[in-house]
Amino acid sequence: MAESEVPAPMLVLGSVVSVQAGQAWGKGLFAAAGPSGVVLLRLVFAALALLVLRRPRPPGRDALGLVAALGTAIAGMQLIYPAMERLPVGVASTVQFLGPLTLALIMARRAADLVWAALAGTGVVLISSPVGVPLPATGIALALGSGVCMAAYLVLVKRAGARDGSLLPWAVLFAAVLSLPLVLVAGTVLLRPGVLLAGLGVALVSAALPWSLDQAALRRLPERVVAVMVSLEPAAGAAAGLVLLGERLSWPQWVAIACVSVASAGAALSGRAAPAGRGGGAIPRTPPAG
Repeated sequence: MAESEVPAPMLVLGSVVSVQAGQAWGKGLFAAAGPSGVVLLRLVFAALALLVLRRPRPPGRDALGLVAALGTAIAGMQLIYPAMERLPVGVASTVQFLGPLTLALIMARRAADLVWAALAGTGVVLISSPVGVPLPATGIALALGSGVCMAAYLVLVKRAGARDGSLLPWAVLFAAVLSLPLVLVAGTVLLRPGVLLAGLGVALVSAALPWSLDQAALRRLPERVVAVMVSLEPAAGAAAGLVLLGERLSWPQWVAIACVSVASAGAALSGRAAPAGRGGGAIPRTPPAG
């Protein structure tokens, strides 16, 4: 089926599912490679995939600082993987998503957005409530750190796109270079063919494939519409954890995920009437690197 024959919303939904399924698959590799190994393989293979797909020209000297800053943010986003070692995928993804949601609310600066902030706050309270097994504070902190880096990434990738659309692959490469010391933690297990092949799969499913779907969708849909659909990511993460890893959440956690998703969609919809989601309160959608 040709790309033009696929409904554009299905492309976005495919991207959302692909990102979260890729993260759950990565968590499934922890027993073989550990979080450090998964992060290293994902960034290295994602960088290679993006460089091959886009074939970008080398960045100019005046853009090196932006590439380094963006790459550092991308590397920081990988804190989601050690967070997932301690938390269910859906919970970690929801806490991480608070980063771009907070950014969207700050950018909006509308009184009406206090409703979405309150709804997101309700989600935070519910997801961290002591129902069943208490959530480890370290996991929550790591997911929040990843969310902060994701917010920084969204700001920086906008600058990179406005300046030179070819900078993102080099930033991912910079993030991969920053992750190289993780080989000291992961060890030689990363050289096993099965682990390498699985790492390549995770990078393709969680980065290269959704990036391609995003680009195809954004050619046919307003960015604000894409931003609303991306609000499904916390729920998709919970579903991926349940289906692929058998992770069951309590009902308050499911309600919390719904609160954050609805707050994200509301922030996207209530942003100023700008032609692109990055200009209002919308959460922007960019090539997945986290």
